[in-house]
Amino acid sequence: MAAERSSTATRLKALGTVLAQRPAARGGRAYRARPPRRSRLTGRAALLALVVCSLVVALAYPMRQWVTQRSDIADQRRQSEQAREHVKRLLEEKARLEDPAYVEQQAREHLHYLRPGETGYSVIDGSGDARRPRDQGAADRPWYSNLWDGVDAADATAPAPAPGTTASP
Repeated sequence: MAAERSSTATRLKALGTVLAQRPAARGGRAYRARPPRRSRLTGRAALLALVVCSLVVALAYPMRQWVTQRSDIADQRRQSEQAREHVKRLLEEKARLEDPAYVEQQAREHLHYLRPGETGYSVIDGSGDARRPRDQGAADRPWYSNLWDGVDAADATAPAPAPGTTASP
């Protein structure tokens, strides 16, 4: 068996050398045996890839925290700037409220105050017509009217007492 193997191997080797020396039928090129392919991933490359991956994994969480903190800092700065602007507006309003002429103007405009001797006029709907518009519903009536209307409606729809029982007053 061993002799058969070696003879087959010897025959294949001889055939390969003959084919390598003979020109190919097409193109006239000689057959050359290709050297065995080496793997492109060497041990050093694998170790380098492992180190790079572990660095990425090790730095991912701290980088995420850093980005989040930078975002929080930016939000805090924006809120601080808004608070400064609000304080500035409040100080300006305070300075205006210390001026008696501004206070008087606001009282006349919003509270309809008048100076002694002045006559005030109120125009209801802008046309000078003082008639009251028709009742538009519950929103136009005082709250106590709506309350009593609700009580009356609930009393009117209350179920009648069952026969044989007495209704309490």
